[in-house]
Amino acid sequence: MVCVLAIVAMLAAVLLPRFPSATSRPRLEAYAIEVAALLKADRSAALSLYGAVNAVVDARSRTVRSGSGPWVVRVPEDVVFDALLPQRCNGRPALSTISFFASGMSCGGTIRLTRLGNAVEVRVNWLTGGVDIVAQDVL
Repeated sequence: MVCVLAIVAMLAAVLLPRFPSATSRPRLEAYAIEVAALLKADRSAALSLYGAVNAVVDARSRTVRSGSGPWVVRVPEDVVFDALLPQRCNGRPALSTISFFASGMSCGGTIRLTRLGNAVEVRVNWLTGGVDIVAQDVL
C-alpha cells in the first residue's frame, strides 16, 4: 500500500506542473489592482507636473503602458481584455489612451478584464479623474 501511494505521489509531482495554470479570480482582481495603480500614478504625475499624462491602452497586445514612467501591465491570454475609451479627448483623437490633466480631470475610460464568468472593471471618471475598481459576475 505504501509503495502504491509513493508511486501515485511521484506521478502527481511530475504531472501537476505540466497542467496550465489558469488565471483565478483573485489573480484577475490583482491584474485590475495593478492597472488601477498604474493609472493612479499617471494621474498623480499629471497633477504634480502640471501637464497632461497619457496612459496607452493596447487591447491587441493586452497591455496598459504608463505615460509617466516605465511601468507596463500585461494581461495573460486566458483573460478577455476589453477597453471602452473615448474617440476624442480635448478636441483631438484619443488614440487608445486614457489622458489625465493638471486639473485632475481626465478623458475617462473603462478597462474590463473577464475570465470564466468573473469580470473586473477599472473605471476612470472623466470629471474627477478618479480610478475605481468594480467587480462583477458575468451571467
